[in-house]
Order: sequence, then C-alpha cells, then structure tokens
Amino acid sequence: MEILIISNIVLWVLVVTMAIVIYALTRQIGVLFERVAPAGALAVNQNLKVGQSAPELALQTIDAQLVDVGGASKDAKSQLIFWVSPDCPVCKTLLPALKSAASAESDWINLVLASDGMELDHKGYIDQYGLQDHPYVVSELLGKTYGVAKLPYAVVIDELGKVASMGIINSREHLESLFEAKERKVASIQDFMAKRAAQTD
Repeated sequence: MEILIISNIVLWVLVVTMAIVIYALTRQIGVLFERVAPAGALAVNQNLKVGQSAPELALQTIDAQLVDVGGASKDAKSQLIFWVSPDCPVCKTLLPALKSAASAESDWINLVLASDGMELDHKGYIDQYGLQDHPYVVSELLGKTYGVAKLPYAVVIDELGKVASMGIINSREHLESLFEAKERKVASIQDFMAKRAAQTD
C-alpha cells in the first residue's frame, strides 16, 4: 500500500514538472516568433530607391499592344512589374503563385511581365505557362532602366507613379512582402522590423 502511495506521489510530481516545462517552452516559442523577422524580398538596386518617381516608359508587348510603365495610373491602380526568363528555373516555380496573387489583388494592382532576349522563346513560354492574361514586354531597355540584375525581380509602382517596393523574389512570401511594404509605406519588411525594434528599445 505504501509503495502505491509513493508511486502516485512520484507520478504527480512528474506530471506537474512536465506541465511547467511545457508552459516554459510555449513562452519561449512565442518570444522566438516575435524576434524572428519575416523574410522580405531583398531590395538590391543601384538605379532606383523606394519613394522616388518610377521611370516612365511606353513599351510594346509581345502581342503588339502598348503598355505604359511608370507614371500616374489612369485607373487608380498600382503596377507590379515582374521580370522573368524562360531560362530561369525559380521563375517557373513562382509563376503559379504569381498568377494567383495577381488575381487575388486585381482590385488594386495590375501585373506586367517583363524580360529580354528572343521573342520566339517567350511566345512558347507564354503558351506553356498560360500567361496570356497579362501584358508581356520583351525589352532590354526596361530591365536596364529599372536596374534589374538578377531574376526573378519585381517592382511595385503605386498609383501616383512612385516606387513603392522592390526586390529579388524567390518565394510567394517575398512577393507578398512587397505588397505588405507598400501598405505599410516602408522600403521593405526588414526596414519596418528595424524601425519597430528601435521603438521598443
């Protein structure tokens, strides 16, 4: 009988100890989530800065339509310029997420796809990945003007024609971070987290 009582006491001590450990771990996980900043798109660009007027260009799409890049919007929407390439494997994996995001955010943003090279390669690319619903510009000038050095790359231009956010895009989270940066009116998510950390210190 004494052994049963002792074993029950030991068991309850273990249960209470485990509950305390689990509670402490839960608190630590919460602290960790607060400390680890979301991974935003890396804004590497020597030509553009967030907040400046985006260069204005009138360009012809691959299907001979005219599209204006930069400048104040005629339909009060922002513009997402997304650079892709048929030779870029990351671009191919991102295309479904890009099309989904463009559709979900279509009430405030217009997607323009951009690249350079031989037009014949791009026509097959458009057909293969179903990109016919968005303007597709093949222009080396556009990439040079906007300082695009690595792909995939994106620039968000707000309705007033200002550069709202930009960066190298390697995941859907990076793409969404550009939208978040525009909404919060910051250069990048990293910039926002740094400012918030400075305010709490």
